[in-house]
Amino acid sequence: MPTLNYILLAVADPAASARFYTALLGREPVENSPTFVLYVLPNGIKLGLWIANEIVPAPQPAGGVEVTFSTSSDDDVRATHAAWQQHATILQQPTAMDFGFTFVAADPDGHRLRVFAPAA
Repeated sequence: MPTLNYILLAVADPAASARFYTALLGREPVENSPTFVLYVLPNGIKLGLWIANEIVPAPQPAGGVEVTFSTSSDDDVRATHAAWQQHATILQQPTAMDFGFTFVAADPDGHRLRVFAPAA
């Protein structure tokens, strides 16, 4: 079975998205061109940012997709929220939900970014 290890986001402006994700992730991309940016995260997952008008076939709105980051504690969620609100649009303030403590932000293209600590 194939391994899920790569997230590719269609973006309007890879340079602007690179600035955003570099600030959020606290790391530089391993590849950075005018049409494509690539991050390799510490857990091995890759995050690619590809200029939307060059993707073939053209991406279609799918809705309901989130890029999700897990943390080990509610305090980590709060700390991430505090750091990210300088860079991202916050769509949901930190809150307790049935699956854990969470907040949701949006990147410059409106991709939803959820951070959560699983419920005990």
